[in-house]
Amino acid sequence: MKSISVQELAGLGQDAEIVDVREDDEFAAVRVAGSRSIPLSRFVQSLADIPATGTVYLMCAAGGRSAQATAYLEDQGYDAVNVTGGINEWQRGGLPVDHG
Repeated sequence: MKSISVQELAGLGQDAEIVDVREDDEFAAVRVAGSRSIPLSRFVQSLADIPATGTVYLMCAAGGRSAQATAYLEDQGYDAVNVTGGINEWQRGGLPVDHG
């Protein structure tokens, strides 16, 4: 499985396709600007919402749920990359987030 650090992801700029697999309440509280929410609890049913081309970066709170989603997408033929440390590491690194 491919993975990337939050610092590496931040360096890619706003063109990076970030899918946040945390639940709706978690995403509503804090998120990376421009990321899209597709909770792991309905991830398989929402596969059509994931871009079929290009690289998709998957994020959760700490990296466990996004690793599951990344593995699933790789099995489906997607170019998927897990974001290690998730939103928790993103915030610890002082990277910008949206709230509320």
